Amino acid sequence: MSRRTPRLFAAALAVGALLLGGCAEKTSTDTTPAAGSSSASASFPVTVGRLTLEQRPEKIVSLSPTATEMLFAIGAGKQVTAVDDQSNYPAEAPKSDLSGFQPNAEAIAGKSPDLVVLANDSNKIVNQLTTLKIPVLLSPAAATLEDTYRELADLGKLTGHPAEADAVVKKMKDDITALTKDLPQRAKKLTYYHELGPELYSATSKTFIGSVYALAGLENIADPSDADGKNGGYPQLSQEVIVKANPDFVFLADTKCCEQTPDTVRARSGWAGVTAVKNNQIVALDDDIASRWGPRVVDLLKAIVDAAAKVPA
Repeated sequence: MSRRTPRLFAAALAVGALLLGGCAEKTSTDTTPAAGSSSASASFPVTVGRLTLEQRPEKIVSLSPTATEMLFAIGAGKQVTAVDDQSNYPAEAPKSDLSGFQPNAEAIAGKSPDLVVLANDSNKIVNQLTTLKIPVLLSPAAATLEDTYRELADLGKLTGHPAEADAVVKKMKDDITALTKDLPQRAKKLTYYHELGPELYSATSKTFIGSVYALAGLENIADPSDADGKNGGYPQLSQEVIVKANPDFVFLADTKCCEQTPDTVRARSGWAGVTAVKNNQIVALDDDIASRWGPRVVDLLKAIVDAAAKVPA
């Protein structure tokens, strides 16, 4: 896969596009629809926003890796007939050469979809598909967990799986509660630097990613670098700023795209005195999980909580 740049990553997240890396492993946050689920009994027509579907869609095209994960999580996977070239999870998703970054209306129409799910309106694709009378759901990048829950509910309603979607949301909420209810009380918050790429782009607490770290009780060293929000929550830090901030943790969300590891961080000039380096508190994340806002956000939170738990209160 071609190397993505952190600048593109930051911009993509800011406008609701997707940062996507290699394949990810199956995790415990997957859900399997129960027998007698709502898919057989859900009634149509249904309406979400301005979109009304007269009947259950059976040829769904997903051009958003997060939407793809959501669709399979709520039991609508068998209705998905094509996904974009970056949708790599779950493994059975019907990957195609369709692009979510540069969507082509003709290519999408060629799949004869009865529902297209998008994360952004690149190339004014929504109007193009609407003109072709193809139903479109624009499901942009979440800014909060509540956005994630709402998007899951919307997809559940539109695909005939409302109960399964509700079950996924409940499981996420329960898992998050379990992970955060007994966090140790610390006199001083642990600090962290979340790395989007070796060019030192990061994400502040005002982003979706930052809100996940906040659930774990960590303090973000990137916040002062975008206090006015002019960088959309994704500032590029300098090496001097990071070293001076001396974070307790470095979390790497560039392990697949940019081959960053704890060893490459330790080898960076001037970083030897950083607490995260000295105490071996450099955490390699899965790029995909760290850049999407679907059910596997629970896995991201768990990785953060588990890392922090190793530091005595």
